[in-house]
Amino acid sequence: MTGEKPATTPVATLDWGVRLLYLQSAGLAALTAYLIVLDLTSDEVNVAIAASLTVMAALAAAAVFFVARALGRRAVRARGPAVVVQLFLLATGGFLLQVGPMALGVAMLVLAVLTAVLILVPPSSRALGVD
Repeated sequence: MTGEKPATTPVATLDWGVRLLYLQSAGLAALTAYLIVLDLTSDEVNVAIAASLTVMAALAAAAVFFVARALGRRAVRARGPAVVVQLFLLATGGFLLQVGPMALGVAMLVLAVLTAVLILVPPSSRALGVD
């Protein structure tokens, strides 16, 4: 069935996975806005480091948004990048468990696992035409 056009009926698992990807994109956009405020209000700023970090956060927000949009349109090629995003989120959550706010780390780990599971379960695979 790999070559067939995927079904267009709504699939709850895939739809929720896409919604969580959009949530992650919104979180990255909020982080970008926060970094811009820090860049503009900080007394001591290394402009190169501040600008590069802010631009990377903005690019990540855009990339996750486009992955979510493609997956929402049932593009099977978007599933791999969506899973890679979750792996990065898992790494970040694990890091926060060790050194940062533990609650935020746990929330990131739960979000990453839940999103990856929703994207990879059989109903989502069938909706993407992978099954």
